Amino acid sequence: MKLADLHPEGTRETIGSVIFTADDIIRFAEKFDPQPFHLDADAASASLFGGLCASGWHTCAGWMKCFVPYWLDEMKRMAAEGITAPKLGPSPGFRDMRWLRPVFAGDTITYFVTFIAAKELESRPGWRINTILCEGENQDGAPVIRFESRVIEFP
Repeated sequence: MKLADLHPEGTRETIGSVIFTADDIIRFAEKFDPQPFHLDADAASASLFGGLCASGWHTCAGWMKCFVPYWLDEMKRMAAEGITAPKLGPSPGFRDMRWLRPVFAGDTITYFVTFIAAKELESRPGWRINTILCEGENQDGAPVIRFESRVIEFP
């Protein structure tokens, strides 16, 4: 079965949620994005954000943290129904990454994936490059992250 058969174009799925705590924001920033507004609540309150907020890369990593278990559960569900799941991965990249608004300590971000399109690879019969829209919204329904990703599908 192809991914396009499972999720017709435009099908949006909720893949999970992540609560961004102050401790998690600081821990991520210490390792990967040590800017003052990610590391220190006082410095952050004096910044243009006005409060401690997550790195955009942390917000993006939250999407992946939700997608992997979502897809593993989907594979189990399909197997239980006698359906052969498409083989996916890795991603050859993404485009148009947008951090639309800050993710503050205490925010809960719910993530989504929408199947956009599939393109057959002429050089590898049976292989496809799928395009998916990856999004996240805060607890108020306001969008915080959006990007398109490519995912290889192979026989």
